[in-house]
Amino acid sequence: MQTHSIYKYARMSPRKVRDVAREIQGRNAAEALQLLPLIPRKAAGLIEKTLRSAVANAETQHNIAAEELTVRSVVVGEGPALRRFRPAARGSAHPYRKRTSHIRVVVSDEPVSSPAND
Repeated sequence: MQTHSIYKYARMSPRKVRDVAREIQGRNAAEALQLLPLIPRKAAGLIEKTLRSAVANAETQHNIAAEELTVRSVVVGEGPALRRFRPAARGSAHPYRKRTSHIRVVVSDEPVSSPAND
């Protein structure tokens, strides 16, 4: 049974979050929850919060223990960007974008099948 959790409008660039997301895909959920606090990046905290929510959803909705769950996928999508301007020389302005992310964590009690090597 698959369960998911979504963290929308996280104030961090999706590119930075994807680096941490790759580390936990396919791992046991309990193992991933122990690993994330050891990663010294803000994205680890955001993913940990979302993973805890997905595990809690599986426990309450489907009565599945956290030890049986595996992280099926962590998908980081791009959210809306806040557009801001910074003053520049001679009265001009340079635009820049403050990016946001949507983090989706899917956990499952089914074993992850490894891809076949051809």
